[in-house]
Amino acid sequence: MSEAAAARTSGRRVKFAVIVAVLLLSALTFLAWSQSWGSLTIVGGTTTEATLDVPGSVAAPALSALGLAGIALAGALAIAGPVIRTVLGALEVLLGASVLWSGIGALTDPVGTGASVVTTSTGVAGTESIRDLVTVGATSPWPAVTVVLGAGMVLVGLVVVITVRRWPAAGRKYQAVTFEGADGRQSSDPADFFDEATGTGAVGDGGAPDSAVPGVAVPDATAREGAAPARPADAVSARDAAVDDWDSLTHGEDPTR
Repeated sequence: MSEAAAARTSGRRVKFAVIVAVLLLSALTFLAWSQSWGSLTIVGGTTTEATLDVPGSVAAPALSALGLAGIALAGALAIAGPVIRTVLGALEVLLGASVLWSGIGALTDPVGTGASVVTTSTGVAGTESIRDLVTVGATSPWPAVTVVLGAGMVLVGLVVVITVRRWPAAGRKYQAVTFEGADGRQSSDPADFFDEATGTGAVGDGGAPDSAVPGVAVPDATAREGAAPARPADAVSARDAAVDDWDSLTHGEDPTR
């Protein structure tokens, strides 16, 4: 395998791994939002003692939006160009930092993150009043998991920014036909393969006319003397005719869609 082919293969693997990682981390973030993040026990005041569950949707309400944004970002990475990939990589870092901050907040201040649950149940408002009223009950691993997920998203975003140039070019829905000459040159315009000075095809090895242009007759310089040489305009006309034939067959629609 040549060095260029090996680089393309490596780039495809990096791209696939990064996109899968973004999808997985974002899906797990959304899952964390839907889980229980612990409980608070009412121990003071005139209310009846009770245990209140604190769901992730209350402790870290932004996680649902962050998870969905990460999933959409993975789809954008699959089709974006190098510049947009860099922007998306930086955006993934910001999403990861936000997820990380949400998890840290729930770990360091479980009463503060679950205060709205207490207010809804008891009518008591104010952070200090709630702290006097409740204690932390059962704990959950999801806040710590969220911290790990956020750190992973930051890391993946950095990987996108660092490896963006190694990724293969994204495919396009509509691609022009590419012609290749005997000398290895490529072009979507067959006229580029004709020498205006001699009226022959582009020279590859030994000056032979290029036969890579389909549908265009390339004159043999030794076959007929005085014959009119092929002109770039002929190649352009042949190309336009081929496009018209394609449009008439497909009725202007993409048959691969």
